[in-house]
Amino acid sequence: MTSIRPRRVAAIILRQAYLLRASPARLLPLFAWVAIDVVLWGFITRWLDAVSGARVDFVTVLLGAVLLWDFFGRVMHGVTMTFFEDVWSRNFLNVFATPLTIAEYVSGLVLSSMVTSAVGLLVMIAIATAVFGLAFAAYGVVVVPALLVLFLFGIALGIAGCAVVLRLGPAAEWLIWPIPAVLSPFAGVFYPLATLPPWMRAVSWLLPPAHVFEALRAVLAGGAPSWPALGLAAALALADVVLAGFLFARVHRHAVRTGLIARYSAESVS
Repeated sequence: MTSIRPRRVAAIILRQAYLLRASPARLLPLFAWVAIDVVLWGFITRWLDAVSGARVDFVTVLLGAVLLWDFFGRVMHGVTMTFFEDVWSRNFLNVFATPLTIAEYVSGLVLSSMVTSAVGLLVMIAIATAVFGLAFAAYGVVVVPALLVLFLFGIALGIAGCAVVLRLGPAAEWLIWPIPAVLSPFAGVFYPLATLPPWMRAVSWLLPPAHVFEALRAVLAGGAPSWPALGLAAALALADVVLAGFLFARVHRHAVRTGLIARYSAESVS
């Protein structure tokens, strides 16, 4: 097995840093959209606290869920955005003509996403805490494995999304952006999984975020965190990362052997 050389991985990250420095417009999504989401949901939760008679802290329950789900989305889109830079610039032939391996390229995508998603998370926590009084500590230590599972699942979907676009062409990009929104009803971000019909719960069982949000709701309700559920979520997320990496490597081999890489400027590829 070929070892991963850190300098080559760092080159992918450095390229992304140069792109951000050269185009301040690329920096805006790191702050703007997360801030809008937090402000919008923050006022919704504040209104719900004011008009409802329930003894529920909607800021922690709903705004916290929005923050965590946005973090997952930022992780996934952090991977795909770095990949899409090569799609938009038609740079694949240049990248894969170098000694860079697939493992090094994907590692660069993941680490770039780690940086950008961490920035987004810090911005969301700062706004939610300072403006709406979100007590992020209310989740307790369970928030650490929860963030880790969401991060791993976001990485897995990001890599899988990159594989889909590499195989089908740039026109498939529109299939990737709505994935977090499509998954959110099954993940039970804002409500218990018991609310869902049986067939949706069966799908939810396969999604790591579903177990994460169930465990977090149990903590906020005053119960103990379900460590077996979080362990299952972590196992599912790790399996998803492995499967996504295998899928990307397989698609890349197909693209190289069939000459797809050299023809990748087309809008769609059969």
